[in-house]
Amino acid sequence: MKQIKDELQTIIIGNGQDGFTSQLKKVHNFLRGNEKTGSKLEEQKRLKSEEEQLLISFAQEENLIFSDAISDNLFISEGAEQRVYCFDDHSVIKLNGSIFYEYWLDYFNSLLIHNYFFKSTLYEFLVFKVIEGTLFAVVKQDFILATETTDLNALKVFLEYNQFTHIRNNDYYNTKLGIIFEDLHDENVLCRDGLLYFIDTVFYLTPNFYEK
Repeated sequence: MKQIKDELQTIIIGNGQDGFTSQLKKVHNFLRGNEKTGSKLEEQKRLKSEEEQLLISFAQEENLIFSDAISDNLFISEGAEQRVYCFDDHSVIKLNGSIFYEYWLDYFNSLLIHNYFFKSTLYEFLVFKVIEGTLFAVVKQDFILATETTDLNALKVFLEYNQFTHIRNNDYYNTKLGIIFEDLHDENVLCRDGLLYFIDTVFYLTPNFYEK
């Protein structure tokens, strides 16, 4: 478990990256640099709206704003946190407004953690898009077609075997890693041919994550 934590710390607070995460890490590095500006981190916390304006400026400078409309014909579904569109025969794009996160940095932390644990459903960050004044991150992910309903009891056994303790509802916590793992219902974890696929994950870091 210590090795996993060391590797995650390298990804989140270091420069660790691989393949598809490089563009994602570029945005993440910007957000981390912006957060650390000043002498005391606690005193430098910005409102999310301020963070977002800085992020939009950065995205414009880096040509990461997608201005074209996305065809409604490609629309698949919409939830509280994101909109899903067909990309091609094998993948979808998801527009996420980060409403489940206090800061955009927290959302990008979650993407990086997901990509570390779940290579089969890796997120590829593409661009940002502004829709009716709301900023969305646009990510691509392989489309998973479920063949059976997810057994949430089996999911719980799997997670607890990997030291994620059930705390309430569909939420878990790994004390050794300092990571909260939430919203693990049967629409966010799919079962295909007996294997679990995590497609919509919500990770949060706790202060314990930063401890050695």
